[in-house]
Amino acid sequence: MSGRLWDKGAPLDRRVLAYTAGEDHALDDRLVGYDVRASIAHAEMLGERNLLAPADLAAIRNGLTALAGEHARGLWRVELADEDVHTALERRLTARIGAAGGRVHLGRSRNDQVLAALRLWMKDEVATLAAGARAVAAALGTIAEAHADLALPGYTHQQRAMPSSVPLWANGFAAELEDDAKGIEGCLRRIDKNPLGSAAGYGTPGLPIDREATRAALGFAETQEPVTAVQLSRGKAEAQLLFEVTLLSADLARLAADLVLFATAEFGFVELPEEMTTGSSIMPQKRNPDLFELVRGRSASALAALVEALAIPAKLPSGYHRDLQLLKAPLFRATDLAHATCTLLAETLPRVRFVPERITLSPDLFAAEEAHRLVLEEGIPFREAYRRVAERLRRETR
Repeated sequence: MSGRLWDKGAPLDRRVLAYTAGEDHALDDRLVGYDVRASIAHAEMLGERNLLAPADLAAIRNGLTALAGEHARGLWRVELADEDVHTALERRLTARIGAAGGRVHLGRSRNDQVLAALRLWMKDEVATLAAGARAVAAALGTIAEAHADLALPGYTHQQRAMPSSVPLWANGFAAELEDDAKGIEGCLRRIDKNPLGSAAGYGTPGLPIDREATRAALGFAETQEPVTAVQLSRGKAEAQLLFEVTLLSADLARLAADLVLFATAEFGFVELPEEMTTGSSIMPQKRNPDLFELVRGRSASALAALVEALAIPAKLPSGYHRDLQLLKAPLFRATDLAHATCTLLAETLPRVRFVPERITLSPDLFAAEEAHRLVLEEGIPFREAYRRVAERLRRETR
């Protein structure tokens, strides 16, 4: 027998296994520690409810803890034959402690099991992503401090518009990244709910389980009720987190777009750290801002992941469906990319140097300020002041 949790002895076509399991076994590798935490909490609850003997509970707890440690050291991985992390753990646990390993699944399904592990992972990921956004904001703060008195032209429609400064430029992005961090943390409203005990979506009839016990043990803010809501909620927390990741990625992309522009010879406002640029295979003089170009381009990857996550559960009937397994790939892909982007930018930005001698502010940038001065000094309507300044500039440029 394969050891898969649903196996009843009939053979499974290998092509069906490959298609249905897909990349799930590889994706589940990051959930091993979280599944162990949830499984131990579930087993302890069963023990408290006299549904698991003390000796079996101890064996399960010790066995799962050992398996988690071995996995963390790279001694085993979830395999295609396992299909998923749950089978991988229970199969290895039963091989290690005997029949007691088969008792851990009482009162749960893979459906609430995977969601518990995934939500625990998402709680940690929220903290990681928010910290990453704030690290980039802090790096921008370093730029602002290093160039505290450096003026910079501000642009609208890609045309010089009004005076700005490096601190205004850097701190504007930093403020939005702090907002992104708060948006990411706001996702906990949907994530921080205990799904354990909902089983396949309809509870555990006849079993006196305690869902509050597993909630408290795992640190969830609340227990998701009723049990039928659990499967209906699948994809919503994932999509909300991906939405916030998309906003973060868009802000990072706009930041990168500015730096790519500012680093051109035509602008020359900044010098990018050489170790963070690449070269040309044909032009010896070239250093290319590939990192920043890819930060700009990969915001599309976050958006694609969001669309994928929104589309998968759309119009599904109630209850569990295998389609929901497909939510993990876009979620992991986009969050991994956002984390990598934040890490690189947080390390790179403090080494970006603005070049004062290349930055000039032409007199026309002060036109709005001059109009404001006329209003304050002469008490004329702003529209009249606007016309006066515009006419003067017209005469001077003829």
